[in-house]
Formats: sequence, structure tokens, C-alpha cells
Amino acid sequence: MTKLRPALSALAVALGIGTIGCTATAPAPAPEAAAPLPGTGFAAIPGEKGGQDLFGPYEVVPDWPKPLSQLPGHEKWTWGSAEGVFAESPNHIFLVQRGELPVVERPQESKALPEFGPSIVFPVAQGPIRNATSASPGGAEFAGAGLDPGQELGVDARWEHNMVVVNGAGEIIEDDVWKKYDQMWRRPHSVFMNPYDAEKHVWVVDDTGHAVYKFSNDGKQIVQTLGTPYMPGDDGTHFNRPTFLAWASDSTLYVSDGYTNTRVAKFDKDGKFVKAWGQKGTPPNDTRPGYFNTVHGIGVDPETGRVFVNDRNNRRVQIFDADGNFLDQFSYGKAPTSDAHTIYMAGDRHLWVVDRTSGRMVKYDLDGHFLYSWGVNGEWPGAFWGVHGVSVDQENNFYVAEVNAGRFQKYRPRPGVNPDFLIGQPVRAAWK
Repeated sequence: MTKLRPALSALAVALGIGTIGCTATAPAPAPEAAAPLPGTGFAAIPGEKGGQDLFGPYEVVPDWPKPLSQLPGHEKWTWGSAEGVFAESPNHIFLVQRGELPVVERPQESKALPEFGPSIVFPVAQGPIRNATSASPGGAEFAGAGLDPGQELGVDARWEHNMVVVNGAGEIIEDDVWKKYDQMWRRPHSVFMNPYDAEKHVWVVDDTGHAVYKFSNDGKQIVQTLGTPYMPGDDGTHFNRPTFLAWASDSTLYVSDGYTNTRVAKFDKDGKFVKAWGQKGTPPNDTRPGYFNTVHGIGVDPETGRVFVNDRNNRRVQIFDADGNFLDQFSYGKAPTSDAHTIYMAGDRHLWVVDRTSGRMVKYDLDGHFLYSWGVNGEWPGAFWGVHGVSVDQENNFYVAEVNAGRFQKYRPRPGVNPDFLIGQPVRAAWK
């Protein structure tokens, strides 16, 4: 037996088994794969107990921006219809609105309104008491005169602070710089920066002013004007109620034009008119390529240069190549449940549709496949009522401008959030 032990040991080693009189260690079992957290794949924070993902991957930042009462002489005034927002950085955010509205405190008791019908009372519990977009001035030939009959400028609204810059805490800065343009505006509609412009010029679309203005970053001068101010038209030197802007990687500019015109206007990097495309369609379900009804939002795929156009009143996105040749389309919903105010092209090449009716931020891939949505309609902090403009800063803070609520809101990522659920930052090719 003694003579056989070395031979048996060698055989045991070869076969991976223990030998007589020898100690052996069994191989450790393979670790079990960790079970996925509940909600993985569809919850912004997998494994969270309770909650509803009302604000998706974000939490609202309270008391942002600071009220207009931070300014002398504005104690009784608040934000008007909030049209546009653009975050150059987390500490430098541009806000565009249509004048100011008086502060209105919510009544403690409701009042019957029999003149409107039986059993009607106002205000309704949890319902808004004022629609800022209908209460705010705009749309008139002379700045601030676009009020409803019976309203008085200085009482029902003021044509001031149409362009405001705030810091990260929501405090107004650069006040003296931008307010000098108040009397120039007719209905400021949106604000942008060209992501391929190292000088970071500020662009503002003036809807019923029928013009697009390019400012120096400090706001001290107007560098360029596209369109003929206060003169509507439908050619290379005129717009008729333009709405939004987007740039290709060579700084080609596309203008969605707009509320009255039904076209996309293309300009080269120097602002020279190149071409336009689009015809007037028949809402609300026109599916013909290149026919538009309210061209209200535009984005460019940073890799392919494809142009995505929000054909708002036909409830669809139309996709074109850089020369305006139709490529594809997809619908984001039917009337009356959907009304996309605008679209946002993220740098991660996902398209977000901002749906005013449902109060949702809706994510699609660039072939139009639905991926995710979040948001809830309401007037309370964090909810949406009429989101018209959106922006994302370098820290993934998300900003909205709401025309109906008459406010701007800032959201920050929730702790532990799945980053895939965040709205992607924009392209910043020439600046950070």
C-alpha cells in the first residue's frame, strides 16, 4: 500500500479528486448573479420603495428663480408668460418672457358664477386661477400694447424684463444690460446659443416682430438681424412669425417659420439665405410630406445633419435631409391628447418631445421609437403647465419655461438616479 500511495496521489491530482489519507479542497461554487433591483429598466431610481416617478429622474429646486420682488419697485409683480430658457452654464441662465403680470393671491373661498352656468364656482380646488399666456401682452404692432379689451398696461401687465439673466441661485444679474431692449420686442419667443460658436453669441427669436436677433454674449450690441423687423413676409429677407432655431455642425442655421408661414428657412454660417421648404397643410391629421401647420420646433442630428421638424398642429415630427428632402415621419399622439410645444435634440442623439397637453417629456430614438416619458400636468411646484422651452446645463440640471403657468423651473438629478433616464445635455462643440 505504501508503494502505491505516490501513484494514487498522482492519479488523483490528474483527475481532480482527493486521495486516501490526503486532504483536498472542493472547488468553490460559482457566485450567484445578483438579482436585479425592482424597477430596473423602467424606474428612474431602481429599488426605490414608494414614490411615483412624478418628476422622472429629477427633483424640483424650490424657490427658483427668485421672485421679481427681488428688484426695487417690483414687489407686486411676478413673471409673465415664460417663453424660453437657455443655460449657458449652471451659473448663467437666460430667461425670455412676455412682460410681467401682477401678483394674484389665491382666494380663500370660491365664488359662484351663475352668469357662466349653473353649479359653476371659481376658483376650483387645485385648479389654476390665471392663464399667463392669455393674460400676458404680445402680438401687437407696438410693444406691450397687445392686451385684451378692458385691460390696462401698467395695471393688468407691464412690458418690462422680457429678457432676464439669472445665476444658479435664481438671482437676477446683468439687469441693466438686457432691459434696454424691452421696447424693441414685440413677442420674444425663444433664446439659444449656437453650439459651434466659440464666441457664444445669444440668439433671440421675436415671433410677431418677424425677426431673429444675434447679440454679443454680454448683450451690449446686436451683431446681426435676420428677417425684416416688424414686416412679415415669405422670402429670403422676411419671416412671418418664426419660432425656434437649430444649427448643423458647420453652423448652418435652420429657422422654424412658423405660426403663419409653414416652412423651414435655411441660412449659411454667415446668415446668408440659402433656401426654404414647406407648404401649408390641412390640420389636424395631414400626413403628406413637407406640408406643415404651425412649424413650432426644430432640431438637427449632430452626426448625420438630418433636420427634425415639429409639425405641431399635425401632431407629428417630420425628418428631412439638409436640403429639405423628406426622409421619414412619426406621430407623437392624436388630438386632443397631444400638442407638442417643441422638440429638443440631445447631444446623445435622442429626441425629446415636449407635450403641452399631457404634461410629459417624451423620449424617442432618431427613428421615432418611443423609449420613455415622465412628467405630470399641474400648477404646483415640479408639475408642468404649458412647457414651451427647455434647456440642460453642464451639471445635468434641467430647466423649463412654462407659458401657461407663467414661471420658470429648475430641476436637479435625484440622488442615485440612473443616468440613462436624464435628458441629455446639448452639443457643446465649441465651448463647454
